Amino acid sequence: MLFGLSDDHVILEPGSGQLMHPEALVAFQRLGEDARDVGFDPQVVSGFRSFDRQQTIWNRKARGERPLLDSAGEPLDFEKLAAEDVVFAILRWSALPGGSRHHWGTDFDVVDVAAMPDNYQPQLTPQEVCDEGLFGPFHCWLDERIAAGESYGLFRPYAEDRGGVAPERWHLSYAPAALELQALLTVERLGERVRKSSLELGETVLEHLDAIFERFVQVPLQCYPPQNS
Repeated sequence: MLFGLSDDHVILEPGSGQLMHPEALVAFQRLGEDARDVGFDPQVVSGFRSFDRQQTIWNRKARGERPLLDSAGEPLDFEKLAAEDVVFAILRWSALPGGSRHHWGTDFDVVDVAAMPDNYQPQLTPQEVCDEGLFGPFHCWLDERIAAGESYGLFRPYAEDRGGVAPERWHLSYAPAALELQALLTVERLGERVRKSSLELGETVLEHLDAIFERFVQVPLQCYPPQNS
């Protein structure tokens, strides 16, 4: 469960076909009812993600088969990057396999279907979710709900740039279950998982694992909402 090695802990979200932690699903459904009352239609576009799926994403980027982006979302020249630079560029936008909160099913990416033109394919970019973007009104409404403690335990683990993962306004997490799982994930356990994997640039990852764990894996406890929310 901790590393996404099975999907026994998740169930189907019927509206999207995505898999989610049961408690996160209930919270999302309750939030969705409130959102639809005021004209929004939130939909999950990425829920549970297995270790193998996350490793495929990582390895394609590590081999230069998928674009690497800088902090502004602009493409980087893969051929000019050292191994360490590639690792940290990947981590800015994609989680380390074994260190992804999507493994838990407590975390998911959401869009507002009511705002989408016909045949629109969400990209999950900062431009989509800024206040003036396509999904901006929904996220402004959600900001108010989270601040008021009326989001049923859902919050944004990557609301701000803390020098690790780039801000992801679309990424929501169910705090009560995620907090328990985060407490189980240690740098030692993550290192063991990486050593057993087929991760590209795995040795470079292990060389910098302590810094990676602190900057890109652990969400500070002060970012979590009070547990009675």
